[in-house]
Amino acid sequence: MKAGTPDRPATIIVPQRPPLLGMRARSVLQTVVVYGLLIAGSAVFLLPFMWMVSTSLKQSQDVFTYPPSFFPNSFEWRNYISGWTILPFNTFLMNSLIVTFANVIGNLISCSLVAFGFARLRARGRDILFLALLATLMIPREVTIVPRFLLFSQLGLVNTLWPLILPAWFGYAFFIFLLRQFFMSIPHDLDDAARIDGASTLQILVQVIMPLSGPALATVAIFAFIGNWSNLLDPLIYLRSTELYTLALGLNLFRGQNFTQFNLLMAVSIITLIPVLVVFFLSQKLFVRGVTLTGMGGR
Repeated sequence: MKAGTPDRPATIIVPQRPPLLGMRARSVLQTVVVYGLLIAGSAVFLLPFMWMVSTSLKQSQDVFTYPPSFFPNSFEWRNYISGWTILPFNTFLMNSLIVTFANVIGNLISCSLVAFGFARLRARGRDILFLALLATLMIPREVTIVPRFLLFSQLGLVNTLWPLILPAWFGYAFFIFLLRQFFMSIPHDLDDAARIDGASTLQILVQVIMPLSGPALATVAIFAFIGNWSNLLDPLIYLRSTELYTLALGLNLFRGQNFTQFNLLMAVSIITLIPVLVVFFLSQKLFVRGVTLTGMGGR
């Protein structure tokens, strides 16, 4: 606002604002670009899966036709039954369920106990031990293959499911880190209130911390489920008998014995993927929330 004179009144300067239409056009353009990139990225990831579905519904002679055809000439739904019954995949499925659920439960119990100790209990050298735990994440898995095999061999557990189950009950550093960070974001006042009511340390973990840690526990469970469901290396090392094979090892056996029947191989592969997809989509919100909230806790 400029000062006026006796002859001229004061002048009020109004700041100019950018046109509203231009801001809306810019916002729409940004939205179109973002969604365009997301759709393009989704297409890149979905195309191999859609090709697998298409191949599973083709006849054997149509798999390697040239030029390749994305859509099958006829939908052979019986490929799923034929592929599943070539080998005892029902037995493989049962073994995978036993190993996977035992690992999920073992990881939840063992990692929760250790993470609770690092997050809520006071002890001398606690932080040093936690840094040592994190340092184990830098050890390549291949380094521990031979020592673990020798250990289970001395215990007489080779060609059993125990080498695939027992390690999960001794904790996993990455899961302990995730749970510890989440536990630290829970107010300590809840612990004090529970102790005033006479709760023990274990009761605080089970009745206070665990019910409030659903997203973090769901994240650990999903990671453990997917990792063990698709695990091929450990069953390949420890299992010898076909009746003990898991689905991943059964698929590898199927590929070796029927390497020309790719339509049946793709059909069985899709069946083995269904549990992973179901688990992820049913717990997607908890998974995203657990990953988002993990790491918000301070020291």
